[in-house]
Amino acid sequence: MLEDIRVNDRLTIPAAELSWRFSRASGPGGQGVNTTDSRVELSWDVLGSDLLPTVLKERAADRLGNRLVQGVLTITASEHRSQLRNREAAAARLAGLIAGAIAAPPRQRRATRPSRGAVERRIAEKKRRGQVKKGRRGDID
Repeated sequence: MLEDIRVNDRLTIPAAELSWRFSRASGPGGQGVNTTDSRVELSWDVLGSDLLPTVLKERAADRLGNRLVQGVLTITASEHRSQLRNREAAAARLAGLIAGAIAAPPRQRRATRPSRGAVERRIAEKKRRGQVKKGRRGDID
């Protein structure tokens, strides 16, 4: 029943590295809420796993920051009434967090200057707008 979690094209977390815990959730569910363990906690040892190279582990540790407790990332899902849907939600949330944490940083922006033509067009437009506004004013003498 418990399956591997696909994070992206290159990374799939095997089910053997995942730790699942189930407990009773609060909220809607009628009489079944008192007997069904529908709340899901999904944990994965990010820093202890051999799946990620050292560079990606450092990047994940830096980006996940205070979400990691001794290198372990824990996701809790209790928004659905069924345990299966909460499992799917927790797995999807874990995959999204890990994908964002190990993603390459965005490229640095290279500073550029506006072209001479762009500067001239901007100034000409400012002067035109000023003339329009000047024309709206009445001569007060």
